[in-house]
Amino acid sequence: MKTNIYFTETDSPLGRMVLAATEQGLCGVYFHDQRYLPEGRGTWVRDDGRFAGIIRHLEEYFSGKTAALETTFDFVQGTPFQRAVWEALRQIPLGRTWTYGQLAARLGKETAVRAVGAAVGRNPLSIVVPCHRVIGASGGLTGYAGGLERKRWLLGHEAGMAAL
Repeated sequence: MKTNIYFTETDSPLGRMVLAATEQGLCGVYFHDQRYLPEGRGTWVRDDGRFAGIIRHLEEYFSGKTAALETTFDFVQGTPFQRAVWEALRQIPLGRTWTYGQLAARLGKETAVRAVGAAVGRNPLSIVVPCHRVIGASGGLTGYAGGLERKRWLLGHEAGMAAL
């Protein structure tokens, strides 16, 4: 059975974003120029009205008013392992970071740090499932499908929000 995917586009301080959803929930938040955009976007159906609440949330997030997004997610893509990683990302508190090793340990997969890193890189829900909060073992910024400058901005933005 084919799943309908609806989308819209919106502007953010970090550039144009593409939002995607199924009937079951939000399934994609992408920077327009990021790596790993989903395939088959030409078959998606534009539906701007469906995303008013998500866009309002993103505007509040970028203005520093809120961080938590209360919505239903639909991980329509990804393996069970990737989905487990994406769910674990949601546990990283605002203003905090975990290393890839800490995330792997949280999942009980201490020896799968590279696989965890690959799954983090394929997270379809940028910002709202905070893959940007994962850093290298040395504490340095490593990898982000939206680019390291965006990752640096997001971490700085959230550090300011957490301090309030």
